[in-house]
Amino acid sequence: MIEVAALTQRYGAYTAVRDLSFRVEPGEVVGFLGPNGAGKTTTLKVVAAFLAPSQGRVTVAGHDVATDPLAARRALGYLPEHCPLYPEMLVRGFLDFVARVRGVLGADRARAVEAAARRCLLDDVLERPIGELSKGYRQRVGIAQALVHDPPVVVLDEPTHGLDPNQVLEVRALVRDLGRERTVLFSSHVLPEVEATCRRVLVLHQGRLVADATLDDLRRRASGGAVRARFAAVTSATPEQLRALDGVADVARDGEAFVVRPRADVADLPARLFRFAVDRGLELVELAPVALTLEDVFTALTRPEGA
Repeated sequence: MIEVAALTQRYGAYTAVRDLSFRVEPGEVVGFLGPNGAGKTTTLKVVAAFLAPSQGRVTVAGHDVATDPLAARRALGYLPEHCPLYPEMLVRGFLDFVARVRGVLGADRARAVEAAARRCLLDDVLERPIGELSKGYRQRVGIAQALVHDPPVVVLDEPTHGLDPNQVLEVRALVRDLGRERTVLFSSHVLPEVEATCRRVLVLHQGRLVADATLDDLRRRASGGAVRARFAAVTSATPEQLRALDGVADVARDGEAFVVRPRADVADLPARLFRFAVDRGLELVELAPVALTLEDVFTALTRPEGA
């Protein structure tokens, strides 16, 4: 489990993260989103015990990263945004070295290397120097080193960076598989990747947490409960009639349809619109929640002030 409580992280006079709190439970895969400079990588470095918190408390599998960083690191596999690799080492040798540093001993180390290589589809390049590998294969080596000691918590910073579309699909499947039995927190700029991999997201903006919710909840919140309604035939009076309907806050045209937004206290807008059509003898062709993409939600949450 990862627990972040009132984390503030400073670099001199600059505050990168402000009063950040969240939890990620075992069996959860949580996406960590935010524009460049939002504080994502800084937060992940603190979680990985690479940085000591300026203020607040962070624990990994029950270990405080400030007071017991070695135990926190043992429980965690970490892929940084730019994973440091030794280009002159063979892939097998590098993974063996990382496993040894991580405390995997004897025959268990060879089995751990084989398992991590198999999981990350590296079997064919185990005897090749890392420096001769493509960018995609080097990224897979980075993921394998994060998994070689079989940690209960995994933190991945941009895990699909540099991968081709087929490799991206493979990594998505790997992340979902890891989440069945581990705590997984990963950041990504590729929003469809987050949609395909996790149900819950954390959104950071200017160092502050602006959302912690499932994707469905975020879409509902961003849409404000808006409903798209289309009738077979309307008159010039229909827009004003919709605006006058009890519980309606706003009406806008979208081609031949109307986008109707409810007041905050109204939860049954579709039923009200259905009755509106019946009462006026209108043929209702379409009645559906306004569908937003994750890009729409992300933009709404991280739009600069005044934009």
